[in-house]
Amino acid sequence: MLKDGTYAAWFKTPLGQGTGIAHLADGKIWGRDGVMTYDGTCEVHGDRFTATLTTKRHIEGQPTVFGDDQELKLELEGTCAGKTARYVGTAEQFPGVVLEGTLILTEQQPTAPEPSRPIPQFNADRLPKLPKRLR
Repeated sequence: MLKDGTYAAWFKTPLGQGTGIAHLADGKIWGRDGVMTYDGTCEVHGDRFTATLTTKRHIEGQPTVFGDDQELKLELEGTCAGKTARYVGTAEQFPGVVLEGTLILTEQQPTAPEPSRPIPQFNADRLPKLPKRLR
């Protein structure tokens, strides 16, 4: 089952490949890579999912994995096993060009525990002293 969280994303078409970050929460999906931002919806049905995304360019001059610089409407469908999901999709603007991708759920780092006692003030006078050297 595709869980809410942050995912590392890898994707490719016959024209190129890329990586990015995707976030999923409450049926919404959004993220970005080095060229585009993504925003859309996602429906999960057991271990299968579908998503509809629109993209928006945030940097000029670099082509997308579809080989063009226009904004796209993507339709994705995939499966999820554990922390990894695989999908295929198409862009409305490029019929016949297949996008393949993988999402990997990132582990949240545990927060540092709160100190159980106050942190003592730093006092340089309490540091060990080096012996005096003769010149």
